[in-house]
Amino acid sequence: MIIYDLKCEKGHTFEGWFKDRHAWILQNSQKLVSCPVCNSTNVEIAPSSIAIMGRNSRVTGNIQEKEVSPVQALQVLRQYIDKNFEDVGNKFAEVALKMHCGDEEKRNIKGTTTPQEENNLKEEGVQFIKIPLLKMDS
Repeated sequence: MIIYDLKCEKGHTFEGWFKDRHAWILQNSQKLVSCPVCNSTNVEIAPSSIAIMGRNSRVTGNIQEKEVSPVQALQVLRQYIDKNFEDVGNKFAEVALKMHCGDEEKRNIKGTTTPQEENNLKEEGVQFIKIPLLKMDS
């Protein structure tokens, strides 16, 4: 699994997860990769300041790859979200709607919603991503 920082022609940045570089090239050439904000399929890999290299890294051409287990990938994702997103708990829908309307400053938030709240957010045009985070034993 490889994660790329991507950028659309309108400057929106987002992540894309691919089996390997070949999968990225194939999907992008077929216009299957689109921006989650504006739906543009004119997408490129954005420069990234993060690189992982260790004893188990292997070099393929100019690409460095490290074997990462699914559990490790989930742990990294959870750590990133815990570090970079404010937990608003069950007020997620309320806070997200206020940010969408300009009543609150935009920021990264995480929390929980009911199915009805999710439908309301979609109807209002609020962009959000639902990521189930599993409890992980340390």
